[in-house]
Amino acid sequence: MTSTAEALPTPSAAPAPVLYEQPLAERMRTFLRLEALYQQFMFHVGEPSPWSTRAVVASLLDMVTILNRGDVRNDVLKELDRQLFVFDRYQNVPSVDDSRLKSVLRNLRQLRDELMAVGSQYLHPLRENEFLSAIRHRSGIPGGACEFDLPEYSHWLRRPYADRVADIERWVSTVRPLCNSVAELLWLVRESTPPTQQVAVNGAFHHVLSKESATGLLRVGLPPGSALYPEISGSHHRFTMRFMQWSDTQSRPVQTTRDVRFQLTMC
Repeated sequence: MTSTAEALPTPSAAPAPVLYEQPLAERMRTFLRLEALYQQFMFHVGEPSPWSTRAVVASLLDMVTILNRGDVRNDVLKELDRQLFVFDRYQNVPSVDDSRLKSVLRNLRQLRDELMAVGSQYLHPLRENEFLSAIRHRSGIPGGACEFDLPEYSHWLRRPYADRVADIERWVSTVRPLCNSVAELLWLVRESTPPTQQVAVNGAFHHVLSKESATGLLRVGLPPGSALYPEISGSHHRFTMRFMQWSDTQSRPVQTTRDVRFQLTMC
């Protein structure tokens, strides 16, 4: 390690590092996208402004678009079953926190039951909803959801907040079990492995994964306020990252030539 390496603060004296995540598998990419859209949905749904309601509807329609592309529900159910199998094996291990383990198992079983209950045709009400279909169709055009394009949508946005929320709650109820399951699974993945301290020599880091590795998500931690961010590319077999120096939006980022200390979690 060189003295020019950007040091992470000690855990006891500084705030948590800023985290960047990179999926290494298509399933993980889908889960992360759904999580981001659901977080955006939940952020705006509590705001009464019609502009926030527009963001809510846009997030919901984007989630439906992702879910239409494959059998995401089945993928989530398989992952829930896998996690249940993994955690069930810990029940007779003396050193395991029994109350916490039971809580995790209970949550996983409940999520699986709720996702099973919605059925394989859970998207049908959203696909067949003419009001949402019109918004989805026009939203593919830049500015296509303006008042003159969708007067019915504009009228609905002017309705009382409580009425809008009632409609939104009915729509999202069909995908909420899946979104909650994805959130729980991602939490388990992120908590499954502790971070390690690494150094990117001259701002570059390369790692080859073993054939037995089940790594699906990378998490890179940097100090708060750092002018660096990672660019990551990789697959199940290997990954490479470059730490880029950011200055402003008018300048092109360049790879730093310094050694960079960072936290790496391979989940």
